[in-house]
Amino acid sequence: MRDPYTVLGVTRSASEAEVKKAFRRLAKEHHPDRNANDPKAKERFSELNGAYEIVGDPNKRAQFDRGEIGADGKPKFQGFDGFSGARRGGFEGGSDPFGGRSGFDPSDVFGDLFGDAIRRGGSAGTRAHPRGQDIEATLTVTLADIATGATKRLKLPTGREVEVGVPRSVVDGKVIRLKGLGHPSPFAGEPGDVLLTMKVAIDPRFTVEGKDLRTRIAVALEDAVLGGPVRVPTLQGEVEMRPSSGRAFRLRGKGLPGDASHPNGDLFAVTEIVLPASDDDLTALMRRRKG
Repeated sequence: MRDPYTVLGVTRSASEAEVKKAFRRLAKEHHPDRNANDPKAKERFSELNGAYEIVGDPNKRAQFDRGEIGADGKPKFQGFDGFSGARRGGFEGGSDPFGGRSGFDPSDVFGDLFGDAIRRGGSAGTRAHPRGQDIEATLTVTLADIATGATKRLKLPTGREVEVGVPRSVVDGKVIRLKGLGHPSPFAGEPGDVLLTMKVAIDPRFTVEGKDLRTRIAVALEDAVLGGPVRVPTLQGEVEMRPSSGRAFRLRGKGLPGDASHPNGDLFAVTEIVLPASDDDLTALMRRRKG
């Protein structure tokens, strides 16, 4: 453990106000939320917090200056007569080198740094630890993912990988809250959440109209004349149908999935006859018919 004065960048003669000012400045600079791409940010922030727990506490600071506790806040062994805390009357000054004295809480400073992060609740005097920061992330899904309720693997900005089930009611831009998957609390409070924005990828086969889908099917001339079947894409796989130029076919329930109050959407398919680029026989036939 490094010397806490060195960690905070203050001298041993620094006043309580100077120590607090140094801690506030460094806490803002090294907070993990402001250094998301730095893997060592949490380590530096934890070290900074530990240093302030000693130097920012008058009793612990005095104990450290006398050599009774180390940079980690634990008592130093000084022989059978020198073990700090073994004197008459308990620990000197009423402090507890194993856990910190009552009344000192570095989260008081963080209440000033990061707004009303410290929430009060329960009986008078009860204080909940501030929760961790939320994380914003984006997940791109396909129409087929929505139709099948697929499970997607997502890598969070923290490096953690999680599996996310795609809600069947999702629409482009919808934000989903993943509880407890955000940044951990620096003070042992609840972790933050992940605010996941869903992006629906464009599928060139379909036009989305609410829960309904529309598609266009190219049909060869001979299939249109002879009534040969064509294959129509759906989110559940291809289906066969008999073509008719310009006619819209409605495939019920083949659109996007609905929910308890709304049924599944439908798929509307319009056939378009594709003429050959050059066909002498066809040209002659048309001339005779026009004749």
